[in-house]
Amino acid sequence: MKNIELVIFDMDGLMFDTERISCRVWSEVLAKHGYHYNFEIFSEMIGSNLERIKAICIKHYGADFPFDEIKLERYDLTNKIIEAEGLVIKKGLIELLAFLYPLNIKTALATSSGRDRATGLLNNCHIEKYFDYILCGDEVSKSKPDPEIFLTAAKKLSCSTNKTIVLEDSDVGIKAAYDAGMIPILIPDIKTPSKETLALAYQSFPSLLDFKAYLQKLL
Repeated sequence: MKNIELVIFDMDGLMFDTERISCRVWSEVLAKHGYHYNFEIFSEMIGSNLERIKAICIKHYGADFPFDEIKLERYDLTNKIIEAEGLVIKKGLIELLAFLYPLNIKTALATSSGRDRATGLLNNCHIEKYFDYILCGDEVSKSKPDPEIFLTAAKKLSCSTNKTIVLEDSDVGIKAAYDAGMIPILIPDIKTPSKETLALAYQSFPSLLDFKAYLQKLL
């Protein structure tokens, strides 16, 4: 941990309090189309890219599930909620980014969200400058829990996998970081982590602010 070269951040649920918005949006849009909302199904989607989310929907709701139509309605409602209520930044994010910024430690954002959405959220709070590299879910071929997105980010920045910390809130994200040979740090969000996830995580912290305090003492 003292020789860290790279810290990789997830986005939804880790940097921004957007999973709660997503949960709310799924519930409203599914009800409009006559589908029953189930938090367990939603939990399967957390940390996944669009392709995997579509597969989960079809598995539970059937092949005739109007995914593309619902996707557009979800995007529209999500944007309206953020515009009306604001984007909530998770506790400690700015402090952690500001702490890492002057150090000889690279930072990357590796999110399952698409490039357009990620850019919009980053621009909303003006923090894109803190990242050396940004990689999105529509720019890789496989979704978390596959480690591709993390391995690609580390390779792009010429950093060793065993000297890379991954900050994640999701089960699939922690699994991907572990399988990448990196150091998975769990910051739980809307979903209670499974025992399997807790076992894979190097450590767990209540917030990014707590992790920042830990890292500050360590370094």
